[in-house]
Amino acid sequence: MSDRPVPDKTAPNGWLILDKPRGLGSTQAVGAVKRNLREAGYGKVKTGHGGTLDPLAEGVLLIALGEATKLTGRMLDADKTYEFTIQFGEETTTLDTEGEVTATSDRRPPLAAIAAICEHFTGEIDQVPPKYSALKVDGRRAYDLARAGEEVELKTRRVTIHSLSFTGPDLSGEGVSAFDTTLGRPDPWDPQAPLEMADAVTLVARVSKGTYIRSLARDIARALGTVGHVTYLRRTQAGPFREEQAISLDMLNEIGKGAPLQDHLLSLEAGLDGIPVLALDQTSAQAARQGRVVSDLPHPDGLYFARLDDVPVALVELNGGAMKVVRGFNL
Repeated sequence: MSDRPVPDKTAPNGWLILDKPRGLGSTQAVGAVKRNLREAGYGKVKTGHGGTLDPLAEGVLLIALGEATKLTGRMLDADKTYEFTIQFGEETTTLDTEGEVTATSDRRPPLAAIAAICEHFTGEIDQVPPKYSALKVDGRRAYDLARAGEEVELKTRRVTIHSLSFTGPDLSGEGVSAFDTTLGRPDPWDPQAPLEMADAVTLVARVSKGTYIRSLARDIARALGTVGHVTYLRRTQAGPFREEQAISLDMLNEIGKGAPLQDHLLSLEAGLDGIPVLALDQTSAQAARQGRVVSDLPHPDGLYFARLDDVPVALVELNGGAMKVVRGFNL
């Protein structure tokens, strides 16, 4: 007989934020969570993720457990923040390090020009997704067509770049250069400083859903009169979830061996940050759970997170005092 303590086998409902390493696919990461939960004694747990990360990307991957899987669609629509490095001089088929070189350039942009171009790419922009993407063309994945050597034409889409800036000690935009504390480098905001050319640059972007960072890097390089591709890509935030909340694969494996899941499980409502709470009484909660409309509620129109005491009941929409269930939670 094993001396290992029996874990609390209550089915988990909430979020595990995984720090996905480079080289691991999102589906593989979800599989690793399922396997470790099963080994920990939780049995079969309904699991999903809130936004794919390419195998060559790393960082925040949202894993929804139980009733939180009903909110993954909201996470797909949420803004996300990425840190990424553009290597200038070569463009590749995949726009990252995995593809074959398709174009080269000896031109290297000055740092001051890179800083200036960030403003040009902030706000709503038109973007052509990479040919090597999961988008479907006539029912087939674009990357399957590209790998088969077929010509892939993807439509331009409108996305929003909420912010785009250099990494550095001060990104406040208050007139302080991100380079002025970097030893040995002239400040590109100083008109008297000699131009310094960049072989590569690391940027931070907060973007809307549907934005492809590889396409953004391609377009920035081209706008600077050269070509480039992504050599490093890390997602640091997805919706309300940040990298500080993420656990490593090693920690996930420890959960499989008996480490407390609750130490790392975030609540279901953590995915509803910014949505006002609507407190229900027993009668209205029962009506919501049965899918019935509740009327005469004295609250402004809009989306609410309905609870009975501390128990999540539903995501609801209020219109003219009438409450309609958008997503119900079986808790």
